[in-house]
Amino acid sequence: MELIGTGFLARHLRPLAGTHPGTTVLAAGVPRHPLPDSAHAREHRLVGDTIQRCLDRDHQLVFFSTVSMYGAPGCQGREDEQVVPALAYGQHKLDLETRVRESGVRHLILRLGYVLGPGEPEYRLLSVLVRQLRAGKVTVQQGARRDLLHVDEFVAVLDLLLRAGITDETVNVASGDCAEITDVLDHLELRLGTAAERRTAGHTVSHCASVAKLHRLLPEVAGLGFRSGYFRTAIDRYLAASPQSLDCQVGHTP
Repeated sequence: MELIGTGFLARHLRPLAGTHPGTTVLAAGVPRHPLPDSAHAREHRLVGDTIQRCLDRDHQLVFFSTVSMYGAPGCQGREDEQVVPALAYGQHKLDLETRVRESGVRHLILRLGYVLGPGEPEYRLLSVLVRQLRAGKVTVQQGARRDLLHVDEFVAVLDLLLRAGITDETVNVASGDCAEITDVLDHLELRLGTAAERRTAGHTVSHCASVAKLHRLLPEVAGLGFRSGYFRTAIDRYLAASPQSLDCQVGHTP
């Protein structure tokens, strides 16, 4: 497997580098919202170059997209729906998905939930929430919900998809346990042994994805521990693996 990228996801995918010949995984690009148009343009060029590289070598391209394109009223978070992204980042990724599909390259497009784990960048959601909680004040957008997926399960799902020979598909890769951010904060406060003043900001969309197609394609994912409350387990594992970055005492499970 050819792995393009050096960031958080790429580092955790390195153990798979010697597997899945004939596959190129593009684990690089625009990581977050908001970023300037120049960053989006760079990713467009990177995707175009990688498509051509895969066509020349007859490789399958694995492209990482986002479930953040979901959230419009009435949206069920399914891969076969017509989506109308509320954020520029979601539209950017949707445009790149279209470019991949129309290129003729063999592909696997994965719309990722919020993948968390040790070594994640400091601008990611959980890192930001931990810093705000430690500072004593946290801002919560009304209606915010996120599907948290531990990076270990992300790697396992990608490995299973490639082993199964899934190609020319778009698949949501998420836990299916889409949690209220207020519940995420409650659990973080419990584990960190702290409490913070919560400020309420404006309304936001909920980025929740259907995992029906993932389970249909890969019945094995039922054994990965995805169930109601999975987000708490994912957070606990994140905290246990990153105590030095938190600089605080993580509580024990009662």
